[in-house]
Amino acid sequence: MNPIIETLTGMDALSDQVVAMDLLIAAKSGVRNYAMAVTESGTPEIKEMLTRHLVEALDMHEHISAYMEEKGWYHAWDTNEQISLDLNNINTALNLPTI
Repeated sequence: MNPIIETLTGMDALSDQVVAMDLLIAAKSGVRNYAMAVTESGTPEIKEMLTRHLVEALDMHEHISAYMEEKGWYHAWDTNEQISLDLNNINTALNLPTI
């Protein structure tokens, strides 16, 4: 989206939030996939390598979620607050001007 239009519509912060949420979802998927791969590994060497990657994926997830929490975009431990934020984002998206 055009940066000027983003600023005028208030979508600049929301766009950053959407990108961060996509990254968080991808990180969660990576954690899940590595965890499954560790349990299916055929040799101790592969299991050890996949476990290292799993730990790195967990660290990445932690960094992304901490960043989002700091920005007020993610409330993992307060579902009511997260639902409120999600509803606000939905309303913002629904009220965007059409071009």
